[in-house]
Amino acid sequence: MSARDPHSELPTAFAHAVASLRPVRLRAEIRLAEAPAPQRLAPFAIALTADVTDAAGDDVATGRFVVLHDPAGQEAWLGSTRIVAYVRAELEPEMAADPFLADVAWTWLTEALSRRLPGEVARALGGTVTRVSSESYGTMSARPLVAHVELRVSWTPATDDLGGHLEAWGDVLASAAGLAPLPPGVAALPSRRRPAGSSKP
Repeated sequence: MSARDPHSELPTAFAHAVASLRPVRLRAEIRLAEAPAPQRLAPFAIALTADVTDAAGDDVATGRFVVLHDPAGQEAWLGSTRIVAYVRAELEPEMAADPFLADVAWTWLTEALSRRLPGEVARALGGTVTRVSSESYGTMSARPLVAHVELRVSWTPATDDLGGHLEAWGDVLASAAGLAPLPPGVAALPSRRRPAGSSKP
């Protein structure tokens, strides 16, 4: 957590938002940890990072989940709290060539938010989907094509309870990494690392 005055008392809304993240447990393939938060985007912030592994134990996706809070509010946010999220995942070359990839990736987010936050509207939702392909030449020509998809998104939550938002972001990570959906009724296992709250804000 960062703040302009680290010794000042946390605003009630931001303290509640941080506390709502602590009990969230994502699926076992997602390793969640607290990270240094950006200091120039808002007076208060907390950041989480995640790495996703497949069944073979290989890292296949990474992400970042940031909560910004400005007690005075910001006009573009339509509120005083803003979530900024990032997801990057490796793709099979044929999937990277799919003309509908961006639409599919955006649907990962909108469906996850709708599923985790029924009846709640994520205000001012916006973002970009980028595909990145790298081909090797010359002495490196034997290397296979490497492709990734990147989602950079932000939205304003309707309340200070952000647990469902973090779970939705975890769902997007799982979709991007190509993980099989958990069967109905099966709870996610605790992550290998604790989420927000592993250290005092």
